[in-house]
Amino acid sequence: QASRLVELPYSSFDDDDDDTAEQEPGVWYPDPPKLSPFSHCMRYLAFLWNLLFLLLGLLTLAVGVWGLLAKSPLPGGGRGVPLSSDPMLLFVLAGLAASAVSLAGCLGAFRASPCLLRFFLGAVLAFGGLEVLGGLLLLLVRRQLRDALQDLLLLCLLRYQEDPDLQFLVDEVQRSLQCCGLESYRDWESNPYFNCSAPGVQACGVPASCCQDPLENGSMPNAQCGFGVLGLGAAAAGAVVHAGGC
Repeated sequence: QASRLVELPYSSFDDDDDDTAEQEPGVWYPDPPKLSPFSHCMRYLAFLWNLLFLLLGLLTLAVGVWGLLAKSPLPGGGRGVPLSSDPMLLFVLAGLAASAVSLAGCLGAFRASPCLLRFFLGAVLAFGGLEVLGGLLLLLVRRQLRDALQDLLLLCLLRYQEDPDLQFLVDEVQRSLQCCGLESYRDWESNPYFNCSAPGVQACGVPASCCQDPLENGSMPNAQCGFGVLGLGAAAAGAVVHAGGC
């Protein structure tokens, strides 16, 4: 009787089970293919690389969830900013997408799963295609985008006190770039709280992040260092705040 060839399912993680399995007499069991050292190296590098991005995705997701939950509700129980326009929602969505794709890459590399590896490759190609398409659109509509971005930044100045996340971002930009407003510190006149006709104590003022020396006596932050700056002359205001725009 001719010898029979029986193909058995093989997994690189089941070598010990295959070696100890009882072999049926008269049946030839072919040796499973062995991976080269280079293949092993690339496999573990892919696993570690995706594990790193998985941790970064989870961190981004945690920051987004914390930003959504940390906002204090209004006295009526509602949110100050709609959820659809909350910038923290972008962190949540980006964290979910990065975590899902990176998890598929980790499991696909660890278990040598063709299905997960195809999903990972397709997601990476889709993200890459979207980035290329976005870059082309930016080149085509860069002038309209610049005008829209300027309007958006002006809206950020108008809503400075209404959104804690927006206030934090504006302050960080002005503090790190050592600037104030869009074109100059005079742009804060468009804010209803900093306008000189406003009834509050912030009238004719600018945020403390515009100040050249926001620390009082070198240690204590002075939140009122920008009060009354819009009522000063250009030279006097330039000695207190950064006169140039961002």
